[in-house]
Amino acid sequence: MTFDLISCVWEITLACCFSCKYCGSGAGRARMNELTTAECLDVARQLSELGCERVSLIGGEVFMRKDWKEIAGELSKRGIAVNIITNGYIFTKSILDDLKEINVESVSVSVDGTKEIHDKYRQPGSFERALNAIDALSGFGIPVSVISTLNKENAACLEDLYEELIKHDIFAWQLQACSPMGNASDGSVDFRFDFKSVIDFTVSHMYKAPFMLGVADNIGYFSPEEGSIRGNLSGKAYFCGCSAGISAVGIDSVGNVRGCESMYDEHFNEGNLREKSLREIWEDPEGFSYNRGFKAEYLTGKCAECEYGEYCAGGCRSYNYFVHKKLYESPSCVKRP
Repeated sequence: MTFDLISCVWEITLACCFSCKYCGSGAGRARMNELTTAECLDVARQLSELGCERVSLIGGEVFMRKDWKEIAGELSKRGIAVNIITNGYIFTKSILDDLKEINVESVSVSVDGTKEIHDKYRQPGSFERALNAIDALSGFGIPVSVISTLNKENAACLEDLYEELIKHDIFAWQLQACSPMGNASDGSVDFRFDFKSVIDFTVSHMYKAPFMLGVADNIGYFSPEEGSIRGNLSGKAYFCGCSAGISAVGIDSVGNVRGCESMYDEHFNEGNLREKSLREIWEDPEGFSYNRGFKAEYLTGKCAECEYGEYCAGGCRSYNYFVHKKLYESPSCVKRP
């Protein structure tokens, strides 16, 4: 069986102006041996040659890498849609000009609660700067969305955050679950929250919101509203299993390749781009076996009993792994609580 690479999440640096309490990658300082500019441009070529359609650049903080424009520009030049995820803290007019010049598809700004909560988990003043970045982007004609990483505290304040976000010109708002990895693995963040309440919030707002509103792949699954809660109101947008290694890939700043960049553990490294080409890694018949070789009999717990188990395949591999080390069993499914 062949697998078509459609999307990539690429961490181009671990450098960041924050050290957030729930940062999954434990960002802060750049790694000593991050890919050089020349190596990154070659990765862009390899992604293009494999037919990758969309790349999301992440950090750390993307804009702390001096050659970010060159990397993003190379991807865009090769016809790959580029999305950049940022905390919005070091945003400048020159960055806006560069984003416009290289024709990025969109920019996603992290906003993780109202001012008090967002600043508590990041740093004082970060909330206002994030909103300023949103307004600057939209005012400059660059599509901008918001991503919120939810934990027990901020999941309870979605209504207040919604009232703030509707004041700004965004095209989408994605809600995703905080995973206990990286900085969040030390127990300082209560990552557990009621998935059902978040889905209920989404359902009650998604038809009236002035932007697309949906939950990420690590929240679900198969509630009665499943077909419409992931930013697509068609009623047919069902979660069909983890896409890691199936249609998606993750690359970190030193060239390690994983099925998903949220699978932030050496256990999931499929190879390194300094040792093998991306094509060799992607087309390895033994690669990404946890997903490419999935069988319904691998499901455990309530997922093994569920009539939808073979379709959702047990949910998000990364969230499952970091919560309870069981790849094929969702710890927080709304269908089988």
